[in-house]
Amino acid sequence: MARNNLSSGQVRIISGQWRSRKLPIQDLEGLRPTTDRVRETLFNWLASDIRGSRVLDCFAGSGALSLEALSRYASFAQMFELQKNAANQLTKNLATLNCSTAKVVQGDSLKLLAKGTVQGFDVVFIDPPFRKGLAPKTIELLMQHAWLNDNALIYLETESEIADLVIPTSWHPLKEKVAGQLTYRLYQYCGQ
Repeated sequence: MARNNLSSGQVRIISGQWRSRKLPIQDLEGLRPTTDRVRETLFNWLASDIRGSRVLDCFAGSGALSLEALSRYASFAQMFELQKNAANQLTKNLATLNCSTAKVVQGDSLKLLAKGTVQGFDVVFIDPPFRKGLAPKTIELLMQHAWLNDNALIYLETESEIADLVIPTSWHPLKEKVAGQLTYRLYQYCGQ
């Protein structure tokens, strides 16, 4: 299980307006905050694109990715989280930061994605719990229900051994790295 270099129960924002802030997270089964090192690489990849973007975090968990994006001046973040305690903690952390440009939606991400959206997103984080087969279904629902704005950037973090991941031809690969048991990638949506 990937962990930040902090004692269990905290996530640290790396950069931006809330740089070095440590926020509590729920210690729940399957919660796997993206490590500081991986987040730093990801946000270096996104450096020129995150400010002013609309962000969708499909499996928010600790909120590390959304909070980092908001700290770096994303205009809005919508966070989906299945576990009620984790969703409640995300809401509390947003209040602690006096952040009014984010919305936490507690529920099953696949069901929420199937409902579609009125307004698309510029940056999408897909970091599902491992070994539950959620990444392929998430990709399919994002494509079926117009969640992606033109030229949207999609971050995908999966277990390295996943073999049957089909990426849409409209997702242009930009970056890929492996860190231990996980592989993380960045794609750009080039339209249907």
